[in-house]
Amino acid sequence: MSKYNLEPRSVRPGLKPHPQIKNIIAVASGKGGVGKSTTAVNLALALSSLGVQVGILDADIYGPSQPLMLGAQQTPHYESGKPLTPVVRYNLHSMSMGYLVDVNTPMVWRGPMVSKALQQLLFDTQWPALDYLIVDLPPGTGDIQLTMAQKIPVAGAVIVTTPQDLALLDARKGLEMFRKLSIPVLGVIENMSTHLCTACGHEEAIFGVGGGEHLAQVTDVLLLGSLPLHKQIREDADGGAPTVISDPESPIAHRYRDIAEKMIAQLALHPKSYAGKFPDIVVE
Repeated sequence: MSKYNLEPRSVRPGLKPHPQIKNIIAVASGKGGVGKSTTAVNLALALSSLGVQVGILDADIYGPSQPLMLGAQQTPHYESGKPLTPVVRYNLHSMSMGYLVDVNTPMVWRGPMVSKALQQLLFDTQWPALDYLIVDLPPGTGDIQLTMAQKIPVAGAVIVTTPQDLALLDARKGLEMFRKLSIPVLGVIENMSTHLCTACGHEEAIFGVGGGEHLAQVTDVLLLGSLPLHKQIREDADGGAPTVISDPESPIAHRYRDIAEKMIAQLALHPKSYAGKFPDIVVE
């Protein structure tokens, strides 16, 4: 058994851990365009490479992106009255609205419909026994995030940001939202920290310096790591084989694995959940 195979950690009071999933980790951002989804799928694949069973839930109902980044062409198996079967790609179990609707069909839904869809994607999917489920949240602090906190047993959250002040401002709002909803924040990931020129190797901090570290300090959380703005990360994701898979020995892939290990180490510091070990007591 892998040393990264943790027992279920405590979740929001009133919720029990998912019967098939030990720990659910939300990957969030305050604003769009910071590379959250790319970071989420690489983290999920990095965790899987550590010898644990991992799934990813694409909670961005309006703009699902995980099917493209995983290069998944198949659709979930469905039989009337039975749960959906997740799509398996690179030993990663995934579910997304992108598997269920045409790629060109917009999801013109109001908030309650979106929140219900998220719960169905999680609870009406026949997940195998998973050590971790990574949830790729949409940006912001809206209906999906609130549903996630109130209805779904999330063990911890990770905030993805870029170093620039505008992204940091929104990232802090997202971080504080999880705290108010009693969900532990495991740390901050600074994405696009520097730009690596593929022609000459020059490294330049085009979005600013030290933003993620400053956010971690002022909010008293861990900076899990920094990732570069690099052409390879984008090309690999667009090509359906994220960097952890396409180039597993690259420095970038090693960064993702290092961040994944730190994330799990932070989760291990939180109390275990014993909710599933005791039967429900009914007084008649």
